Amino acid sequence: MSETRTETDSLGTIEIDAARYWGPQTERARRLFRIGGEQFSPGLIRAVGLQKWAAAEANHALAELPRALAEPIVAAAREIAEGRMDAEFPLPVWHTGSGTQTNMNANEVIANRANELLGAPRGSRKPVHPNDHVNRGQSSNDSFPTVMHIAAAEAVQRLLPALATLQHALEARAAAWQDIVKVGRTHMMDAVPVTLGQEFAAWARQVELGIARLDDATPRLLSLPQGGTAVGTGLNRHADFDRVFCERIAELTGLPFTPNPNKFEGMGAHDALVELSGVLNVIAVSFNKLGNDIRLLGSGPRAGLSELIVPADGLSSSIMPGKTNPTQCEALTMVAAQVMGNHVTVTVAAAQSFLELNVFKPVIIYNLLQSLRLLTDAAESFAANMVDKLEPNREHINENLAKSLMLVTALNPRIGYDKAVKIGKLALGENITLKEAADRLGYVTPEDFDRWVVPSAMVTPGATLDGGGD
Repeated sequence: MSETRTETDSLGTIEIDAARYWGPQTERARRLFRIGGEQFSPGLIRAVGLQKWAAAEANHALAELPRALAEPIVAAAREIAEGRMDAEFPLPVWHTGSGTQTNMNANEVIANRANELLGAPRGSRKPVHPNDHVNRGQSSNDSFPTVMHIAAAEAVQRLLPALATLQHALEARAAAWQDIVKVGRTHMMDAVPVTLGQEFAAWARQVELGIARLDDATPRLLSLPQGGTAVGTGLNRHADFDRVFCERIAELTGLPFTPNPNKFEGMGAHDALVELSGVLNVIAVSFNKLGNDIRLLGSGPRAGLSELIVPADGLSSSIMPGKTNPTQCEALTMVAAQVMGNHVTVTVAAAQSFLELNVFKPVIIYNLLQSLRLLTDAAESFAANMVDKLEPNREHINENLAKSLMLVTALNPRIGYDKAVKIGKLALGENITLKEAADRLGYVTPEDFDRWVVPSAMVTPGATLDGGGD
């Protein structure tokens, strides 16, 4: 068995693994909340370290914490922010809804590590005390939502370039394939022509708008409730703590964080995080369309649409030799499903706000950070492993286009809708070409048909009238 140490706080005495930096509050919570296996991501733990780091510097700058204590607290918090203490945060997501146990976990780890740096043993609670010094001028009720905003804002900064990578990959394909005319489809049925480039440009635009929506939502993330302490009034903190804290956290992250002018709003509600989750939900919907559309266009290779050649990824069926599946499409759309589900959870959890406090904070940020991470990874993977490696099946695209009955739409301005319908029905019923049907009915001569029905002239507004006729 591992060695233990005995720690005592205001609630009693408890045995703790001697190798660990956490203290009595964390140990009790670890034993009490044995629920699931979900734990906070490293990004959330980093934000905890950053929050305590900035708080200690702010308290020192405001003469609330002497240098002799502030410096080791900052050093310990920095280790957390740099990912060196992740193992010291053992609690599941499913604990007190204010995030109190995670905040207390951080206070205890930092206090024990700071005391160790000062030559005192773990568990001594002096000269650095987890509540009096590490948590000075703070409450879990304002600190944990601040951590939520910091973690989410940093995760957004990782998602944005991933989305830009996917957008640029799609735009490159759109430019390269702008002249490949193909059958368009509505209601999953043949429609008038489009270009392959136009289809890729539409997907690129969806991603571009997702980036714009993220940019629009980000300013609300940068407004921090730190300084509200227990209920939003700012009890027991320096009058300038919120301002100086935000200056420090802005320096540490490179993001322009500012104090929330209404701490009650920032602690009692999490509308900014619901808004962000909503944006992620929109991006997930866009990703779902992207994955499904490419999966459809790549279906085959002989019995499907087969207009795109899905890249071989080295994976195959366990029974069908050499079969290539659209695995990246499947991964992307699974991510989309998870993000959509996460948004439901975030919405329901954020609705559990009563008076001065929302008590579903851990589940909100757990789902939000998972969505941000999944979308980031999926965007990068799909760009590199699918979009960049796709090729058009030009031969099959041309075959499909030549057989399309919806080319008859180009005749509407010339002969009228009703006659065009008869041409299409005859061609379908007799299995002949549109040109043959038009000639047999005596509506359009073969020469006029060739001049009026030009697929490449049907993909831009007015072209069939201005440039496709006589």
